[in-house]
Amino acid sequence: MPNSKIGGLGYYVPSNVYTNHDLTQYMDTSDEWIQERTGIVERRYATKHKETPTTMGAAAARIAIERAGITKEEVDFIIFATLSPDYFFPGCGVLLQRELDITKTEIGALDIRNQCSGFIYGLSVADQFIKSGMYNNILLVGAEMHSMGLDYSTAGRNVSVIFGDGAGAVLLQATDKEEGILTTHLHSDGTYAEELAMINFGSHGGYHDDKDYGFSVTDKPGGTFVTTKMVEDGAYPQMNGQLVFKKAIVKFVEVINEALTKTGLEKSDIDMLIPHQANLRISQFVQKSMGLSDDQVYNNIQKYGNTTAASIPIALCEAWEAGKINSGDLVCLAAFGSGFTWGSTLIRWA
Repeated sequence: MPNSKIGGLGYYVPSNVYTNHDLTQYMDTSDEWIQERTGIVERRYATKHKETPTTMGAAAARIAIERAGITKEEVDFIIFATLSPDYFFPGCGVLLQRELDITKTEIGALDIRNQCSGFIYGLSVADQFIKSGMYNNILLVGAEMHSMGLDYSTAGRNVSVIFGDGAGAVLLQATDKEEGILTTHLHSDGTYAEELAMINFGSHGGYHDDKDYGFSVTDKPGGTFVTTKMVEDGAYPQMNGQLVFKKAIVKFVEVINEALTKTGLEKSDIDMLIPHQANLRISQFVQKSMGLSDDQVYNNIQKYGNTTAASIPIALCEAWEAGKINSGDLVCLAAFGSGFTWGSTLIRWA
């Protein structure tokens, strides 16, 4: 049975830089307030009407494909993780296929909606496909364009200051060597689903959890994803920050230890931990709990913000380009986010 390895990786971030000071034009906040709570200094925003999650994902994918030493026509399958797709449907997977001009091969495309842990979920799916012998070259992309759906008022600042735009991609390949992905672990708990969510728009038709969003509930077929009340209130993400923080710091450590136990490895064996870039304070707490040094953990949320499904592949590519990840290194990836969903991956770097 073959193993799967990351044969190529790439990332793309928009050129538009928005600092914490820039955000003070739109809301009552400050650089000190944002850095103290999140560790973020600046983030990137895509150019409206010119860039999308698909175009950014394609830019990252082209780099990953080239570095993997294959042509785009040799890609067997596409997995695209995002919570901010170009369209309600179809998903970004087929749009990426079209953007890369590989529709003639008619390969499959899968969309993943696991938010912050979307890349980890996608990595696990790709790993199983390759190990089963079904595919040899799988393109996995995580891309987000949060800037199109945030509340840039003081009321929305707790969420809006956190997120940025960008994309990361990896090309998973089959290998007969004892390297690559060693293990993946996926979990979820829907108990607190609405505590980190974007309720509107959706098929609840404006009525959810005993809250009336302007939809008259009847047995008559039909309805709308968008009601007048939704438009008036705005469709923005909502987050119970304290609850998310408390859950994240526990599940991050648990799922990393689960992967280590499965492989018979120790915390000290980790050469590089790349956590999902949700909040620098969460990453620092996890680092301290695991007893890892600064050289064993890579964070870049300071300059990109939280790019959700794109955060791990962007950070992974940056760390690799900087020479912080080398052949034989044990690399650990971990994420926690909306759902709640969380997961981890251990990789023996090829």
